[in-house]
Formats: sequence, structure tokens, C-alpha cells
Amino acid sequence: MALNDTSPEQQKLQVDAGIENETTERSLSHWQLMWRRFLKHRLAVFGLIVIIGLYMLAIFCEFFAPMDPYVRYSQFVNAPPQRIRFVDHEGNFSIRPFVYGHKSTLDMQSFRRVYEPDYSKRYDLRLFTKGSKYKLWGFFPGSLRFFGVEEGGHLFLFGTDNLGRDVFSRIIYGSRISLSIGLIGVFISLAIGMLLGGISGLRGGLIDELLQRVIELLRSVPDIPLWMGLSAALPPHWSPIRVYFGITVILSLLGWTHVARVVRSRFLSLRNEEFVLAAYAAGASEWRIITKHLIPSFISYVIVSVTLSIPGMILGETALSFLGIGLRPPVISWGVLLEQAQNIAAVNTYPWLLTPAIFVILTVLSLNFVGDGLRDAADPYSK
Repeated sequence: MALNDTSPEQQKLQVDAGIENETTERSLSHWQLMWRRFLKHRLAVFGLIVIIGLYMLAIFCEFFAPMDPYVRYSQFVNAPPQRIRFVDHEGNFSIRPFVYGHKSTLDMQSFRRVYEPDYSKRYDLRLFTKGSKYKLWGFFPGSLRFFGVEEGGHLFLFGTDNLGRDVFSRIIYGSRISLSIGLIGVFISLAIGMLLGGISGLRGGLIDELLQRVIELLRSVPDIPLWMGLSAALPPHWSPIRVYFGITVILSLLGWTHVARVVRSRFLSLRNEEFVLAAYAAGASEWRIITKHLIPSFISYVIVSVTLSIPGMILGETALSFLGIGLRPPVISWGVLLEQAQNIAAVNTYPWLLTPAIFVILTVLSLNFVGDGLRDAADPYSK
């Protein structure tokens, strides 16, 4: 017989604690239970923090970018990243971080510039500094930046591109386009998918058959060739704003099929439930049954599906812009920035041009972590 080291009093306390936890869980709403279970998923919480941080950078990119992303520094073309230091070249420690300036020499063998730290030019990093003027969201003028160096200095944390523009500031500006396409595209896909999926699942019959054949046709076509064909159909004389919305609509029109399948399957399983039949018996219209009874009963599953669809939208825009048929300069997006990385020789010489890919990978991984956490939390009563 196994020995039991737990006293009867301790066993009673454990039973009482279990009953209390069960009673507390029953008193919580479905959304509160989802949130409690989501917080237990550490990777999902980490991903949520990263996503919130990235979207804050995107919303206030003018404030967080230390330099103007459009300004060209012709004397610093393809300059390497500057290292943030606390110890100078003589071994003296400084509480305030700083960077050294660049000095360049011409390599007579390769005929390219070689950069070295210029120890005679030291620039201290400061918070809330005055920089070049900008307009927040295109309306509110300002010059305050989150961090930067003193006037007359330059700060190239991720180096510069082939035109001498700051890569770090361009990545921050590019996050606004790349991340907003994911959100806008998913919301359009959600609206189309819920509408067509709801009609397909609730009506059935010939309408359901036609919609399902259309969905199967769209899902059978490879994504990249279809995106390329539709993007190439955009008029070349369109402004960057029109191209932006055109790419968003293209990604949305191709991304609604998964949401429609999820909504249809849930409608098929719920349309014969007692609460739906009772609503029909009470004289409720189909629109009210859909919006007030059916959709709220499985909205958590739709949220999970949408969260897992955002990375696909971001990767779609990045792929199109990388191939040169999506967004085009002067628009700044992560895909546009990665277009410069098509030249393998340039990447081998200037590897910091691949830095935008790190942000794409970080964003996609974080969104997938959040989606996994929401998928587990969508059924808070499962073990």
C-alpha cells in the first residue's frame, strides 16, 4: 500500500480550494475564461507584447524613427551600422550611450567605400530630441523624436542603403504599410467570408453548391501566380495610394475562402440547435438570427481564424513587393525594402540590407504564437 503523506486537514483544504476554483470559473463569462487561459500560454503572451509594440511603432512611426527616411546622405552610401557604445576607444566608461561617426576611404582594388569609426566625432544618444520636421499621420506638424543624437550628428543603427538613406528609420516607416495591409485585408476578408459563408451554411441547396465550387476553384489556384497576375493588371499610372488599396483588395479577395469555410461549417452545425429553432418560432428574421444568435456563438473561433490569416496577408504583400509587382517606391514597406536584397552580390557585401526580413519573421512568428494561444483559449473548458 502506498504511503500518503498528506494529512486529512490538508486533503480537506485541497478539496475546498478545488471547489472554490470551479465555482469561480463557473461565475466567469466565456471571454473572461478565454483571457485567463490565454495568459497561461507564455509564447502567446510574448507574441502579443511584440505585436502591440510593432503596431505602436507603425502608428507613431514619425515619432519613433530617429531620422527622415527619405533624406539621402550621399557621403554615407552603403555605410555599415553604427555600434552603440558605453566605453570609448581609450577605455573610458560613459553612463550615456554614444556612437562614433563614420569616415570613409576609397578601396582602389574594389573601387568601393570602406568605412571606419571616426573617433574625433562622438555623438551622445538622447531621448526626446529635436530632429527634422515631419507631419504625424500627414496632418500634425512636429519635430520631436523618441531618441536621436545631438544636432549635426547622424545615427545609422542598421546602416544605410545604396542611396545613403537610414535603413532603421525606413524599416519603422515600412511597418505602417506592411502591418496595416494585414489588418485591413483581414477585415475585408472577414466581412466577405462571414457574409458568403453564412448564406451558404444557412440556405444550403443550390446556393451552397455554387459557393463551395467557387471556393474550391480559388483555393486550387497557386497563390503567387494569381497574385502576380492580378497585381500586373493594376494600371501603371496609379498613385502609390491607389496601388496600396489595390494590393489590399487583391489580397482580401483571395483570402476570404478560409473564413467562409469556417463560418459555413459552424452554421451547418448550429442551424438546427434549439435556440435557433426557438428564434425562428418567435418570428425573428434571418438577419437577426445570424447577427444575434449564430455569429456570437462561435465568434471566438472566427477571431482565431482571422489572427492566423494576418501573417498570410503580410507575407503576400512582402512577396509581391519583393518581386517588383506590388508596392513601388517612393512607398516604403518591408517588401519594397527587401527588393534591394535581390542582388546576391550586394547582400554579400552589405548584409544589413536583409534586416527588414528579421522584422517580417518576428511579426509572422508572433502572430502565429497569438493565434495558437487563442485557439487553445477558444475552448476554455477543455483540459
